[in-house]
Amino acid sequence: MSLDEKVYHELVQLVSEHRNELFDKIAADRTDYINVVIENLYKEHNASAVLRTCDCYGIKKLHVIENENQYKVNRDIALGAGKWVDVETHVKGTPPSIACLNTLKDRGFKIVAATPHTDQYDIYNLPIDAPMAFFFGTEFSGLSDEVLENCDMRVKVPMFGFTESFNISVSAAILLSAIRKRLGDSDLNWKLSNEEQVQLKTEWCIKNLSHGQEIETEIRRRLIEKEL
Repeated sequence: MSLDEKVYHELVQLVSEHRNELFDKIAADRTDYINVVIENLYKEHNASAVLRTCDCYGIKKLHVIENENQYKVNRDIALGAGKWVDVETHVKGTPPSIACLNTLKDRGFKIVAATPHTDQYDIYNLPIDAPMAFFFGTEFSGLSDEVLENCDMRVKVPMFGFTESFNISVSAAILLSAIRKRLGDSDLNWKLSNEEQVQLKTEWCIKNLSHGQEIETEIRRRLIEKEL
């Protein structure tokens, strides 16, 4: 058993049995194969709804680009999702969108721009053979030119009415539902490794416990001393 596993084994004893079972179940379906990116949203409602959607579809990380508008969470809408989804904020760079995009490319993600103005791919034929970062834009103007010009692929959610586009949180939910279904039906290695799950569940324990970080640090210190 690795040191991280030993730390988690002791830490999880401090949470309820029900929460322990939930951690195991949910971590097994979490994925870092998909990242979601929201660019410059100004409506608190929509930003919070996307965060909640990410948790519901097992997305480990949400990226927030703040070109002009600061990201704020409405707790009544997010329903605690911020506790379970990693949020990485991008405010630096010229512009921050390019800095975020390049960071994700360096991490091995294909950059996928979600836009209704494309015939390149839809959610049913988009290639899913590599990790993907889905970019969603503002409520009125969509994604910035910087993202559209530097993305690897563009994808749309099929629509059959007069309205030009879905609300961003609805669009994200439909897209993630389709992609998760396709990944689940594939033989791709899209789930977290056992080591990654242990790390994630440890983070959840820390967030769930009063003074969780201090407790984890003390457990780790004691275990290291014991092994010396």
